[in-house]
Amino acid sequence: MPTPPDRRTALADAAIAVLACQGMRGLTHRAVDRSADLPPGTTSAYFRTRRALLTALVRRLVALDQAELQEAGRRTPVPRDPEELAAGIAALSAQRLTGEGRTRSLARYACAIESVHHPELREILTPRENAGRETVRAFLTARGVPEADADARTVTLLTCVDGLVFDRLVNGGTVSPADVRGLVAGALRRDAPEDAGR
Repeated sequence: MPTPPDRRTALADAAIAVLACQGMRGLTHRAVDRSADLPPGTTSAYFRTRRALLTALVRRLVALDQAELQEAGRRTPVPRDPEELAAGIAALSAQRLTGEGRTRSLARYACAIESVHHPELREILTPRENAGRETVRAFLTARGVPEADADARTVTLLTCVDGLVFDRLVNGGTVSPADVRGLVAGALRRDAPEDAGR
């Protein structure tokens, strides 16, 4: 049997799966017990309220996402050109549309909507450190985009990519480098120095 800390993690993982499959209304202590294949009452013993369960779920989501982004950053240095950046973003986005990545994406969007009514969840969902954001920002800065402007363009670019992921989750398909290429070009082009991109 898992030790208590592992049990909490297992329950949070099961809660992510339940939320992705059944939506916010389906996220109950009993549903998580069943998903985790644990005796009835186990989830409520660790997370007394639904809010506590949802908070644990969101924390686990963010931890998994950050670990994935940090690993991607370790494997790939700052992209050398726009094509490489677009390919890297597309590859990571495609990962999030299949298997466990798809499950987490569906749960993440459900939590984002829920956070409109619960600001404490929004605080968890938007960590101050984000390896993916830092990679894009470093790329733009290296291409001659002023530092402050690189921050704004990074947020805009990644928000547009997030919209692509959402669209593909809802309507089918995957995010390809071709989808991302125009967004990257736009981030470089708008008010960029004349030599940016050379």
